[in-house]
Amino acid sequence: MTPYRGRFAPSPTGPLHAGSLVAALASWLDARAHGGCWLVRIEDVDGPRCPPGMDELILGQLAALGLLPDEPPVWQSRRGSLYEAALDRLIAAGHAYGCACTRAEIAAAVGPRAKHGELVYPGTCRHGTLGRPVRAWRLRVQGRVDWLDRRLGPQSQDLEAEVGDFVLKRADGLWAYQLAVVVDDAEQGITDIVRGEDLADNTPRQIALQRCLDLPTPRHLHTPLVLAADGHKLSKQNGAAALDLADPAARLREAALRLNLAPGPAASTPGEVLAAAVAQWTAQWTAQCPP
Repeated sequence: MTPYRGRFAPSPTGPLHAGSLVAALASWLDARAHGGCWLVRIEDVDGPRCPPGMDELILGQLAALGLLPDEPPVWQSRRGSLYEAALDRLIAAGHAYGCACTRAEIAAAVGPRAKHGELVYPGTCRHGTLGRPVRAWRLRVQGRVDWLDRRLGPQSQDLEAEVGDFVLKRADGLWAYQLAVVVDDAEQGITDIVRGEDLADNTPRQIALQRCLDLPTPRHLHTPLVLAADGHKLSKQNGAAALDLADPAARLREAALRLNLAPGPAASTPGEVLAAAVAQWTAQWTAQCPP
């Protein structure tokens, strides 16, 4: 079997909070339970949204918690040549095409939004831009993608109806998340993706890209969301507080409890919390995905 390789891939738009720690811990635990390798990738492809120094702050937070990567971290902002090569392949194979549409034009054409909050692109430029300059590049999607999540079970999404031809390179010249993450996961040999449930509906788009690029599809496990007091997902966008790392063991215990693990007594050290959590995660999650 291919040796297990997992990753935690934070966007450095703000410090880690309670929700992102749950995702980080789950991915670390799954790698340790499988005797595998755990990587950290800084997903700073959207540079204007990433304050200077936030990447190092996040790496410092992880270190304080004892969550240390097994290989040096990588930064998406330094990997543009890989994304360019992938886009060139997609264009040459007829999977990608240039799009001249503005967001206002798309909104006027389609009206309602898809369940994931994005406008469903109607394929206006599929057969050419009629002489208008190309603003962005899109993937030509078709049909339904079915996949299996280790926690959520069988999943399915009709890409044409629910997403439409999605962007690979944006009108502002920045690389889209979907292309960058697929290229990075393949280049780093990622076998298993463990991340928050809010990213589950990205998975069909990434699988479609993997198939177009003849890349392997990792296994997936999407963890429960951490909700704020108002019931919404805890996130940087809605002002989630940065982790208070005065007591790292307490933060790890809280994250473990959210993953339905019993991380030991309150007086435990970070190392003891992690050791207890690994043992429980191994019993809970490796039967369906053996080491």
